[in-house]
Amino acid sequence: MTRSILLAALLALAVTACGEKPAEEVAATATDAAAVATDAAAAATEAADAVATDAAAATEAAAATDSAAAATEAAK
Repeated sequence: MTRSILLAALLALAVTACGEKPAEEVAATATDAAAVATDAAAAATEAADAVATDAAAATEAAAATDSAAAATEAAK
């Protein structure tokens, strides 16, 4: 996500530094860059949610394994 935001900012800076351009064109480019950064942030948030869900499932599986091991020990 950080790379995407930095890339969008760098792109906006490069476009504005290339010479005289109408303010409307610069604003449109900055808006496009912001939209790309927003999309990247949304994708990163979704990925983080998926990782958190996977981590919770792994924790539950580990707890079930520990319970099964304790039951096996108790049965011996």
